[in-house]
Amino acid sequence: MWLVTGATGHVGNVVVRKLLERGEKVRALILPGESRESISGLNVEAFEGDVLNLDSVFESMRGIKGIFHLAGVISIMPGENQFVRKVNVDGTKNILRAATETGIEKLIYTSSIHAIQRVEHGVIDETLSYDMENPYGAYDRSKAEATLEVLNAARSGLEAVVVCPTGVIGPYDFRGSMMGAFIHDAAVAKPTLYVDGAYDFVDVRDVADGLIAAAENGKRGESYILSGQKISMRYLLETVREITGKHFFQMKIPFDLAKFAALFTPMYYQLANTTPRFTPYSLEVLQSNSNISHAKATCELGYKPRPIFDSIRDAVKWFLEKKK
Repeated sequence: MWLVTGATGHVGNVVVRKLLERGEKVRALILPGESRESISGLNVEAFEGDVLNLDSVFESMRGIKGIFHLAGVISIMPGENQFVRKVNVDGTKNILRAATETGIEKLIYTSSIHAIQRVEHGVIDETLSYDMENPYGAYDRSKAEATLEVLNAARSGLEAVVVCPTGVIGPYDFRGSMMGAFIHDAAVAKPTLYVDGAYDFVDVRDVADGLIAAAENGKRGESYILSGQKISMRYLLETVREITGKHFFQMKIPFDLAKFAALFTPMYYQLANTTPRFTPYSLEVLQSNSNISHAKATCELGYKPRPIFDSIRDAVKWFLEKKK
């Protein structure tokens, strides 16, 4: 039986689905009171627990052969965030301790491309280091720190592998991620604002397949980038328009204006309790080097991401069908 932490999240619920399709048994670690909509109707063993509660972590690993550790908190807000660090770093330490002491056969840790050192030019690949001093966001630093903990555990003998997805999009986005909300709004023809910029996006189903391939063929202590294709925000919106056949108002905001506005938007998002979109962090990402290679994952894991058009099409279809 496999344990999946963060099982109700976007990548997590798709990993659960993929494992079940392969005939595997799955235990899902779920926070008390957390919505189970994304795994509703799936033949999983639900276990209420918290990665910050070491006793529940140990209990969740009874009879488990391997772990997909995806539980974490994402944030694109500026400044330090102790909760983000606590869940992403301390939670991972608890998982590592329990996995080591209970003799888990394999641990697959989902890190992030943002944990890797930023470089302005050239190719981003696994030769770059994880950057705990990253100046761009608390999330990036927390994922880098947690990843280094996983790699230290691997050096001590734990069969642990790290994967680093880029920007994840696609169906089964029950919670409405930042990019999912962007695609959803365009799919239902809402007026949409965007800025110049591009990034590498990857299908959630390909990420799930990559995680499972890492469990089967990944080498202990190695990292694998799971990237897709670099596309601009304008291309994404035009692709949604092409898929739906619906015309909707689009306005490109000059980058300098967006950068100025982003100085104030974090306060608005906090007061309105809405999903952040335009923050200094998100703008930096859209302007950053996104020449990201998945050659190592392709060579060692057989990873092969689908065309990004297919991912956008399937995401649009899923959002529209869910809306009915």
